[in-house]
Amino acid sequence: MKEFVVTVLGSLVLVCFVAQWIASRTKSHMVASLNPEFQKFQRIFFAPYLLALFSDWLQGPYVYRLYSQYGYAPKEIALLYIVGFAASSTVGTFTGPLADMFGRRRLCLAFCFIYTFCCLTKMSPNFWWLFTGRLFGGVATSILFSTFEAWYVCEHTERNVFPADWISSTFSISTFWNGILAILSGVVADFGADWLNFGPVAPFMTAIPFLVASAILISLTWPENHGSRQFGLGRSFVEGLRTIFNDPAIFLLGLVQSMFESIMYIFVFLWTPILDSTQSTDAWPLGLVFSCFMVCIMIGSSMNTLLLNRNIRPSTILLLSVACSAISMITCAWSTNVQHRLPVISFLAFLLLEISVGMYFPAIGYLRSQVIPESQRASINNVFRVPLNVITCTVLYCLHKNDDSGGNHASGGDQNAFLFNVVLSLVGFVAAMAFSKRYEEKSKTSNDEKNEPLI
Repeated sequence: MKEFVVTVLGSLVLVCFVAQWIASRTKSHMVASLNPEFQKFQRIFFAPYLLALFSDWLQGPYVYRLYSQYGYAPKEIALLYIVGFAASSTVGTFTGPLADMFGRRRLCLAFCFIYTFCCLTKMSPNFWWLFTGRLFGGVATSILFSTFEAWYVCEHTERNVFPADWISSTFSISTFWNGILAILSGVVADFGADWLNFGPVAPFMTAIPFLVASAILISLTWPENHGSRQFGLGRSFVEGLRTIFNDPAIFLLGLVQSMFESIMYIFVFLWTPILDSTQSTDAWPLGLVFSCFMVCIMIGSSMNTLLLNRNIRPSTILLLSVACSAISMITCAWSTNVQHRLPVISFLAFLLLEISVGMYFPAIGYLRSQVIPESQRASINNVFRVPLNVITCTVLYCLHKNDDSGGNHASGGDQNAFLFNVVLSLVGFVAAMAFSKRYEEKSKTSNDEKNEPLI
């Protein structure tokens, strides 16, 4: 299998290089890249944000192995994962209103300190220290995936008043570099854990200097910005919910996000056992497989830029990415049948999913910037994450509830999980279609109003 995966990886790298080379020469990308003020602003945002993402990626590959080395059973490890998702969907939900009220820059700094604490808890084998670390980790990831974006969009549109279309350029670049950082983090984590024999705790200690550097850059280069500060914490959360349910476009976009990202999170727990379940002695090189996934994300990011240059609307790109995820999940549900497992087909379907992820994040980042009110941006971004955390917790529990009795979710539960993902993808596709129609109508009305002659 190693030769096959190496061949696929080499082909993907070549496609990625060509796609990125073409994307870098598109008209919209060239215009944005030729503006020195915008380039400076992007560097101010990217430096601490990418350091924060890198610290997060460093920890991912070794969380399960660390818990396993400490002697915890699969069911106990699943419980620790569930705690993180549950904290993100409950306590983490209120980090959005906190950011809008007390400052998004402050919350981004809080992320760096909270995540540093989480890394330090991994030094102890005590279950309750690890439990506490997962609690705070869930809160930290809520900040990472909502407040940083809210800070950027506010600075882009309100303080610097750059063209709204340039937001897509920033999110495409961010997604592309996210893939590179993910690959690099695997190398750095392996170097510390295996080559230097520091064990699975090494990546967590390695992440701390990057978090400290991110905090320093935020404190030195980022100005503060806020959302709405006229409501208290609870009232701000309620107002965010009211805005979501009163505006169909925001509701539909949130539904698409919840469905798509639930698929993405569930997939994280499925792909390794799917490829490991084969009876062949020729094992899959999981590190190289992970690199294939990241290169596919980078290809998807470049495809997003290329489609935008051909005047394809971001709402249509979002619809296309959800459609690709549906095709991928339908294929996986078929290829993971217990009677005739086809791991190569599953692997190819995984690659399609990752390409759709690369297209999805720049598209939905831009669309959120257009439909969510600035005063409630961080609050609503966090509310969007609640359903996906609840869904992920539920599926993770179902996959591992029989572990104590010797059950193995690779013996049939994985196919049920993929069938569930098919349902999620179809719901997301219908929601994306409805959103695309409403968003295009809204955009057309807005353009007509701008073009009306003044009397």
